[in-house]
Amino acid sequence: MRIDKFLSEMGIATRKEAASAAKRGGVLINGVPQKDTAKHIDPELDEVIYLGRKIEYAKFRYIMLNKPEGYVSATEDGRDPTVLELLPPEYMNFNLFPCGRLDKNTLGLMLITDDGELSHRLLSPKRHVDKKYYFHSKFPISEEDASRLETGVILDDGYETKPSKIELLGDGNEGYITLNEGKYHQIKRMLDSVGNKITYLERVTFGPLSLDPSLERGEWRPLTDEEITALRNAAK
Repeated sequence: MRIDKFLSEMGIATRKEAASAAKRGGVLINGVPQKDTAKHIDPELDEVIYLGRKIEYAKFRYIMLNKPEGYVSATEDGRDPTVLELLPPEYMNFNLFPCGRLDKNTLGLMLITDDGELSHRLLSPKRHVDKKYYFHSKFPISEEDASRLETGVILDDGYETKPSKIELLGDGNEGYITLNEGKYHQIKRMLDSVGNKITYLERVTFGPLSLDPSLERGEWRPLTDEEITALRNAAK
């Protein structure tokens, strides 16, 4: 891979910026200044220093985001801010997208990546990847309604939901619900089907990922190597 292409794909510099920095001695390959950014390197073996910063090669990016209210799960939107706008400007050089969707007013764990194949596998109905949500409801959920929700209910469009798991807390108007599918507004529509309403919804797990409690709303961090490996295993 060419040096300028490597720096561009890593979101570090445009090809023009890379060439200018190289002419000033700002690009080092294995400790040696390199003025020709058209030269090819092995991004996995060669050490690249750009303006004093070591640049690590990563084929894909994997980001955990604590989604706040009011942001849409999209790459662009004509009316509302998107979750990608919560990332630093340099990340706009990548073809990042949210893996799956959360409603505009649903909070919590989002995976943002540019690994299309992994995303497709994680969202495939064949793999039954669990998503767990913490919720508040307008009215307490009875044991009978919880049993109905777990077994499967008919939504307003006639779709019958797959089995889920309900864990009620307190007086029954809060708890956790775990799904392995993700129809449009599914949890809200499930509660509607038993005469109830969701008043608060937050995703706390996605497959093997758990929302990092140190992340405030709107904050993010790259996934650890262990988390990436766990995601890949879940997608097999």
